[in-house]
Amino acid sequence: MEYRYKRVVVGRNGEGKSAVLSATGTNVQHEAGHYYRATLWSTDEIPVDNSIEGDRANIGVKREPPFGGSLVRVLELQPDEPDREKAIARMKATNERFAQKYPPTAEDLARHPSMHRTDTLDIIFVFRGEIYLITDVEEILCSPGDCIIIRGTNHGWSVRGTEPCMCMGVMLSAHPLG
Repeated sequence: MEYRYKRVVVGRNGEGKSAVLSATGTNVQHEAGHYYRATLWSTDEIPVDNSIEGDRANIGVKREPPFGGSLVRVLELQPDEPDREKAIARMKATNERFAQKYPPTAEDLARHPSMHRTDTLDIIFVFRGEIYLITDVEEILCSPGDCIIIRGTNHGWSVRGTEPCMCMGVMLSAHPLG
């Protein structure tokens, strides 16, 4: 599947005037049948220093922003893998690839293979499709227009229909929960 999105970066040109500096995306990770993810922007600091030049999306593939920083990503998740053992193996490999700081426990994996936790405040908007947000104690269906706020707690995602779900999220570095 070919993904089409446009990331437009506006900043100051050589004459100090506002201008489009880039209209292309960078830093894309994709695994067919599992996910598509693109980092749109990142920072190492909050408040953001807009005087830093260059494409700040090129930060590698880590799941979390650096402490004191932020990430903006688009994420499309495919329908759940029906083979549970295959789904667990795939998520373990994904967590390793993205340097997951808190590997899921056996209890987490029993709840859902995608369970994970980060030291971030996540603000996620659903744009297309439906997705279940899974917590330690419940699940809630999220649809286009919904906004999910995750405050550094354990959670997972489940796409139970036949169509993928497209989300956009902002991850802000946060102090770890005890």
